[in-house]
Amino acid sequence: MEHHTGSPAKFKFEDRFLFIIVPLFVLLGILDIWGFHYHHLHPTGALAYMCAFLYSMPMIAFIVVLGLYLAEETDDFMRALWVQSILWGIGATLAIANFCGASARFGLDPHLGISSIQFVFLLVMIFTMVVIKLRYR
Repeated sequence: MEHHTGSPAKFKFEDRFLFIIVPLFVLLGILDIWGFHYHHLHPTGALAYMCAFLYSMPMIAFIVVLGLYLAEETDDFMRALWVQSILWGIGATLAIANFCGASARFGLDPHLGISSIQFVFLLVMIFTMVVIKLRYR
């Protein structure tokens, strides 16, 4: 008799989130911590490209997994909620990036890194999802 250990997730989206997104964001945290000591261990060449690729993978994977979820979602109301929250996240991200670019053009240079922009998108998207769900209760 074989015993199969199943995933703790009930749905494909949760399964993808647990086994793809979470490990990639842990990797992003490790690369961020390593980034504080980046001046001493400055990679060049192929290693620098590999680090840049690994650093961008969590956000790319999150977008792909979210797109797959939206394609599989059968409830039009839930799909609309997710799309609204994604649009709010994109809008806030573009607004903040535009402000940072304009301030840099006028010599103020707030020096907002790409990891900050990624987290702005994620935080605004999650916050608006909660607010939108509470609004429809």
